[in-house]
Amino acid sequence: MAWLLRDGQVLASLDILESARPVALRRPPEHAARLVRGSRGFSALAGPSGMDVAWLDDDLVVLALRSSGPYGLPRWRRRAAGLLEAERGAFGRWGLAVGDHLEIKE
Repeated sequence: MAWLLRDGQVLASLDILESARPVALRRPPEHAARLVRGSRGFSALAGPSGMDVAWLDDDLVVLALRSSGPYGLPRWRRRAAGLLEAERGAFGRWGLAVGDHLEIKE
């Protein structure tokens, strides 16, 4: 199991997927996050409760954030090297912001 951290603080448990293209998958579990490396666009339909999405660069720096509404699909981002997905409202609880540098601990 992997963990998502910012400045040494654990934000959530983390599932990591390697994907070169968007793939329809189920949303990340509650109180967890999913990192889809190699994806610039969505990997999951948000579902009835929506989903938070962050686009990341190669160094896991947050490029952009979006909270998707019910059944929403996040937009594609050109410079993104990966996509971080979590339940709607998670990024607000974590205080996640553009420019934050994230870490993965396995």
